[in-house]
Amino acid sequence: MARVRTGVRVVGAVLATVLGASLVGCSSTGGKRAEDRAKAAAAGRPAVSTPRWTFAMVTHAGDGDTFWDIVQKGAKEAAAKDNINFVYSHDDQAQQQAQFVQNAIDQKVDGIVVSLAKPEALKDVIAKAVKAGIPVVTVNSGSAQSAAYGALTHIGQDEQIAGEAVGTELTKRGRKKAVCVLHEQGNVGHEQRCAGAKKTFGGDMENLYVEGTNMPSVQAAVQAKLQADPSVDAIVTLGAPFAPTAVKAKDAAGSKAEVDTFDLNEAVARDLKAGVLGFAVDQQPYLQGYEAIDLLWLYRYNADVLGGGRPVLTGPQIVTAAESAELEEFIKRGSR
Repeated sequence: MARVRTGVRVVGAVLATVLGASLVGCSSTGGKRAEDRAKAAAAGRPAVSTPRWTFAMVTHAGDGDTFWDIVQKGAKEAAAKDNINFVYSHDDQAQQQAQFVQNAIDQKVDGIVVSLAKPEALKDVIAKAVKAGIPVVTVNSGSAQSAAYGALTHIGQDEQIAGEAVGTELTKRGRKKAVCVLHEQGNVGHEQRCAGAKKTFGGDMENLYVEGTNMPSVQAAVQAKLQADPSVDAIVTLGAPFAPTAVKAKDAAGSKAEVDTFDLNEAVARDLKAGVLGFAVDQQPYLQGYEAIDLLWLYRYNADVLGGGRPVLTGPQIVTAAESAELEEFIKRGSR
């Protein structure tokens, strides 16, 4: 983390020098316009004068999932800056998610952001959007299918790479037997995370499928696994809301297994700081929402596309107790 902050300071110093030199050569009007844009963005007012386009975001989020609250926060703040009418809908059932995309097409929106947890179910409707001339950006899940489906780009972490980072971290920590808890069957990203972790982990890892919409059931399944196999010394959950449940299961089973998780929220940050959790994998959901909206705006305004045909990665970053303390301010405000 210290290396990252040092890099930020160096880049900041370079940018300050460049901007300072530029402003000397610019007219006072140009400088004032830049200042006005910054003030408008900070106040939640549009910082641009482009038309008020409508962008729809459709995700596979379930009710109460704090991860998607952060994605949505980033998207809303980018929309406010870019003078965008932002419409959000979500459902953890792929069929309903596809219907929401169809609704957006019928309403002739100016851009669509969509997550592809179950890509095959959305393939046809995304093709309809592209055929209708609506630019599409995929986010969070489905990086492997994004380009083939006709999306401009994909914003998110590479789930295989993220999983590999987890396997490497578990090995560093001396863990020997791990369980990867999958809470949404059929989610390709979740399968990739566990596969990546298994690939780089120096010990044994197996998958445990649970019913993610039923937390008592999740706790019971993890607890039963730990009681049946005391040699398990690591539990990896694939979403922040499941980490505290895994901790409860571990305590009830009398296990000393370390609980680690994908994604951050305030509860995970608190438990990291207290040593209740070992580490978390942050994919920066705020960036996923913010950049998806911003990139659609850039495309509509200037035909800009980032990524060069490859996903724009927002993670992974391994967060431990030390990093959690440094990010605490941002986590509390709901942007990390």
